[in-house]
Amino acid sequence: MPETTRELLTAGGWKELEFGPFRPDVTIHWIRPFEGDQPGVALLKYEAGASVPRHRHEGLETILVLEGTQSDEAGDYGRGSYVVNVAGTEHSVWSDTGCVVLIQWDRPVKILEEKTT
Repeated sequence: MPETTRELLTAGGWKELEFGPFRPDVTIHWIRPFEGDQPGVALLKYEAGASVPRHRHEGLETILVLEGTQSDEAGDYGRGSYVVNVAGTEHSVWSDTGCVVLIQWDRPVKILEEKTT
């Protein structure tokens, strides 16, 4: 696996990394999985129209949008946007066009509602 560096991520080198299942139409590449009290760091790749249901942040979450646009109830975040969600906040996330984000979670989120079909 190639070394994950700021240059690799911002220059689009993430396109060469392997992503695995995370949620429907959202895949993940773990840079540093959760371990003990250590935060998790990953890349999330949303297909166009993908979403993550309403969830609560149990710890701090920070996001850097590397490509495309990620959206939540507060707005749309394009490439280069830096988003901070503090512990206790809730929202849903989606991407109409598809996007890739670098994300760090202090703790895993708690999913509050799942869509049923």
